[in-house]
Amino acid sequence: MSALIFITHPEVKVDAARPVTDWELSETGCARAERFARSTLLANVTSIWASEERKAQQTADYIARQTGVPLQTDSNLGENDRTATGFLPPPEFEAAADEFFSKPDTAFRGWETARAAQGRIENAVRGIAAHHETGDLAIVSHGAVGTLLYCAFTGLPINRAYDQPSQGHYWTADLSDLKPRHHWILI
Repeated sequence: MSALIFITHPEVKVDAARPVTDWELSETGCARAERFARSTLLANVTSIWASEERKAQQTADYIARQTGVPLQTDSNLGENDRTATGFLPPPEFEAAADEFFSKPDTAFRGWETARAAQGRIENAVRGIAAHHETGDLAIVSHGAVGTLLYCAFTGLPINRAYDQPSQGHYWTADLSDLKPRHHWILI
C-alpha cells in the first residue's frame, strides 16, 4: 500500500539576523538529511513536495538527488507564520510554542493561529495526495504544522503533547485514508 511520508527538517543554523524562513540546515542537519535520504523507507517515493522555506527544501533536495525524483514546492506546506514576532530566543520561543498549542484559536502576539495553520497544512496535503498517482509520497515540512496535521489525521485535539521531540523526524500514513501508522520517528 502506498504511503505518505511526512518529514521534518533536521537541525538548522540559527541566525537571528535572518528571517526564519531563510535559515539553512546546520552541518549536523545536512549529515542527518543525507543519511535519511539513503534510507530504504524512501525507496518507493515517486513524488516529493516541500515547503518553500530553505531548510525544508534543503532536506528535500537530498531525497530528490538520491531518488532521482524532482522536487516540487507549495507555500501552504510552510511552518506556522510567526513573522509578527520574528526571532525569539529559545526559552521565549518554547513558551510561545506552548501557548500556540494550548490556545489554538488565539493568535499569540500576531502569529497565525494553530487552528488556521492546521487547516492550511491539512488542505495542502489532502490536495497533493488527491493528485498523487502511484508509489509513495514524501512531504518535507516543519514540526509544528506536522504535529497539527498528525492531530487532524488521527482525530486528536491540538496539543503539544503530540509534537516531535526535536527537529528531524517523520511519520507515515496510508495514502488511501491518510491515517497515521505511528507517531514521530527520528530520521
